[in-house]
Amino acid sequence: HVQLAESGGGSVQAGGSLRLACVVSGDTTNYVVGWDRQRDGVEREGYDLEGVAVFTSDGRTYYSDAVKGRFTISRENNDNTMYLEMNSLNPGDTGMYFCAADPNLRLWVGRFISRPVVDAWGQGTMVAVSS
Repeated sequence: HVQLAESGGGSVQAGGSLRLACVVSGDTTNYVVGWDRQRDGVEREGYDLEGVAVFTSDGRTYYSDAVKGRFTISRENNDNTMYLEMNSLNPGDTGMYFCAADPNLRLWVGRFISRPVVDAWGQGTMVAVSS
């Protein structure tokens, strides 16, 4: 059973940066870990959980078009901690960010899904970007 715990959210002005962290525990064999987000009023076909970035077991990274070039996902400390470095933040990035794990997470990058579809996720950390 995979457990995830996020930290590092907060408030920042547009153009600023934040670094989110996620402690990953449990057996992540066959799982892809990454970050999803929910933003108020942003949805597609009724789904509001957006795939932002993932880090696959072979070390590859994938990003949604909305964050590519601004966000960087990484894993450290023997893979127990995953990070999301967020630069050039804008008010459109405001939302709740969730650490997530699922064998299919890579397929959902840049797509909107229903939260129960994801096998495991953390409690979320809020990111607020002011203009």
